[in-house]
Amino acid sequence: MTNPLVPLIDRGKADRAVLAALAREQRLVIAADRRSFRHLAQRAVEEPETAAFFALLAEGETLAAGHLEAFAAACGPDATGDHEPLAGCQAYPAYVAWLALNGAPADVLVALTANFAEWGGYCATVARALRDHYGFPDEACAFFDFFAEPSPELERRASAALRSARPDQERARRYGRLLQEYEGMFWRTLLQSA
Repeated sequence: MTNPLVPLIDRGKADRAVLAALAREQRLVIAADRRSFRHLAQRAVEEPETAAFFALLAEGETLAAGHLEAFAAACGPDATGDHEPLAGCQAYPAYVAWLALNGAPADVLVALTANFAEWGGYCATVARALRDHYGFPDEACAFFDFFAEPSPELERRASAALRSARPDQERARRYGRLLQEYEGMFWRTLLQSA
């Protein structure tokens, strides 16, 4: 199983310390991904539709960062302040940064969109479980709600970019596979940290 933690959260069996670790690690992921998406938008300047897609992703990370603070506050004092990042959690944004520097923007776009459905499903499950089993208010679940809800604008921009770009499907598939493996590593590392 690539994600053993979300099913535990779904059943209300994950320790609150894991939720606090999730908030701490996501704070770093959000900041890193925002910079990576901005860089990809700049690199895609000759592909305006692709650049617009990555610019929208960067804006989304900014919105998500605001929602994340309410989640962290609901997790308690362990979710705030400095901490030593977990390498297994930070491998995902490190790879996104690598893609921002080395991957063709169109290939990266395909890889990321393939991973969004899985991430969105995890977020929907966590949001529901936080309400049902942990008593978190809506404001504290907004981070997960944000990613769980489909974004018609993001889908429109991705479709427009894919119509105008020429991704290398084999490279995009490889990038997507690695992103999913790093995503799984993120959740497994959180579970092991508790």
